[in-house]
Amino acid sequence: MESEQKPPYATPYEWIGGEEKVHALVERFYDLMDLEPGYQELRAAHGTELARARQNLFWFLCGWLGGPQHYTDRFGHPRLRMRHMPFKIGIAERDQWLACMDQAMGETGVPEDLRARLRESFFQTADWMRNTPA
Repeated sequence: MESEQKPPYATPYEWIGGEEKVHALVERFYDLMDLEPGYQELRAAHGTELARARQNLFWFLCGWLGGPQHYTDRFGHPRLRMRHMPFKIGIAERDQWLACMDQAMGETGVPEDLRARLRESFFQTADWMRNTPA
């Protein structure tokens, strides 16, 4: 009889460390976007004010990771692709978003095995969001 390895946590939200850690991740993500020249196309797509984007991503990620459904409680289904259609999202923007999030995950101490799983999930979502070929 083989015993199955039980995951360390019931949800990625628990694994990452809950709301406080999701908040830290989102804050670092947007701080990096402002600080790092390599994310300039990504930053330009967000306009001059980031407070709303920070709040919305925090709310969204809490639920997406399996925690409280802050975003859907306020706005309903996220409709990610529809909500992002007004913005040019090509390969450069996708790759910058992914690199910025990966850097933020590394700098906020997301465990490596969770980070690898999230990298894959983030790629699938970010690639699906593209609305321009380049």
